[in-house]
Amino acid sequence: MSGSFRRLISGRNTAVLLASLGAGTMATGVLLNENGSLAAEAKKKLYPPSSDFPDLRKHNNCMAAALTPAVYAKLRDKLTPNNWTLDQCIQTGVDNPGHPFIKTVGCVAGDEESYEVFAELFDPVIKDRHNGYDPRTMTHPTDLDASKIKNGMFDENYVLSSRVRTGRSIRGLSLPPACSRAERREVERVVVTALAGLKGDLAGRYYSLGDMTDKEQQQLIDDHFLFDKPVSPLLTCAFMARDWPDARGIWHNNEKTFLIWVNEEDHTRVISMEKGGNMKRVFERFCSGLKQVEHLIQERGWEFMWNERLGYILTCPSNLGTGLRAGVHVRLPKLSKDPRFNKILDNLRLQKRGTGGVDTAATGDTFDLSNLDRLGKSEVELVQLVVNGVNYLIDCEKKLEKGQDIQIPAPLVQFKK
Repeated sequence: MSGSFRRLISGRNTAVLLASLGAGTMATGVLLNENGSLAAEAKKKLYPPSSDFPDLRKHNNCMAAALTPAVYAKLRDKLTPNNWTLDQCIQTGVDNPGHPFIKTVGCVAGDEESYEVFAELFDPVIKDRHNGYDPRTMTHPTDLDASKIKNGMFDENYVLSSRVRTGRSIRGLSLPPACSRAERREVERVVVTALAGLKGDLAGRYYSLGDMTDKEQQQLIDDHFLFDKPVSPLLTCAFMARDWPDARGIWHNNEKTFLIWVNEEDHTRVISMEKGGNMKRVFERFCSGLKQVEHLIQERGWEFMWNERLGYILTCPSNLGTGLRAGVHVRLPKLSKDPRFNKILDNLRLQKRGTGGVDTAATGDTFDLSNLDRLGKSEVELVQLVVNGVNYLIDCEKKLEKGQDIQIPAPLVQFKK
C-alpha cells in the first residue's frame, strides 16, 4: 500500500493529487520522494514564490517595508547551514502587523548566517531601523572604556534607577528562534561554566528556572530579576517560548547589581543596574563584567558572534552593533506635560517607554528613557548620549519648575558616515 502511494505521488500528477486531497489530508504537508524520505522542500517548489508571498498590505514594520515580491522570490528557497528559512525569519512580522507604541522590526535571525544568506532583506531592515546605517559600506565601532564617561552622576531627585544592558551570542550555536533543545542546553552549559569563574564583587550563583525552589523564585520576583515565559506575540511568533523553561535561567552577583539572563530572547542578556543616578558606576561594572565574561568564554574555546560591519550579532536586528540599552527611570512631571517633550526626545535620540517594559505605554510622570540607537556608535558614545540627554531633560524640568522657558535642542547626528 505504502509503495503504491509513493509511486503515485512521485509522478508528474503530484500537484493535482495534492490539490484534490487538501492540506488536512496530507497532515504535515510533506511529500515522499522515490526513496521514501521526507522532502518538505519538494512541496514548496510545486508553487511559485508569488503564491507564497505574504499579505503585507496592512502591515507597518521594517520587514514589510523591505520585503518585495522580487526579494521574496529570490530568497524563499534559500537555507542557512542550520536549515533556517526566510519564512521563519519573517513569521513574527507577518503575524504582527503593527505595535501600538513602537515601530517593530518584523523579522529575526535564526543563526549568525541568517544576516548573510538573507542579506537582501536584512540589509534594508537594518538601514531603516538604525537611522541610515549601511551594513555593506560602514563599520561598527566598539569601545568599553568606562573611564571616558563624563558627568555620569544624575540628580537623584529625578532619576530613580540606572541600568545598562546588552546581549551576547555564542558562535556556532543557533539563536533562540531556531535552536534545538541540545543547542539551548549547550548554551546554558557554556555560559554557566564560564560564570563560575567570576570573582570578587562579580561572584554569584546561577538559578535554573526549571529547578529553583519556591523560595528562590519568590526572592527573584521580589528583586524584579525573574523573567517569565514570553507572552508578547512579537516573541511567541518568533518561536522564543518553545520548551519553556528548559535550559533557561538567571545568574546574578551577590550584590544583585550584575545579572545575566540565559536563553531568553538571546543566548545571554547582560545587565548592570542599581537604584539611584550613578550611571558611570553602573557602566563601569557593565564593562568590567562583560570583559571578564568574554575572557572566561574564550578560555573554554568559545567566542561571541561579532563582525566589523554588524558588531555583536543578536536575534533581533534592532539589537545589532552594541546591543546596548542604557536607561533610567526618571520623574519629569512638568516636562512630560509640555507639548515639546516628544520632539526633544526625538532630537536627543532617546526612546520613551513605560516603566513596565517595551510592551507598556508611558503613563504618569515617571518614564523609562534610553538610547534609541544600537548600531553605528560605540558603547561609550551611546552611554554618553544618554547621560547628556537625561541631564538636558532634568535641566528643562528645573527651568519649568521656576517658570522659565525651555528650548528644543538641535537634532543629534547618529554616526559619522
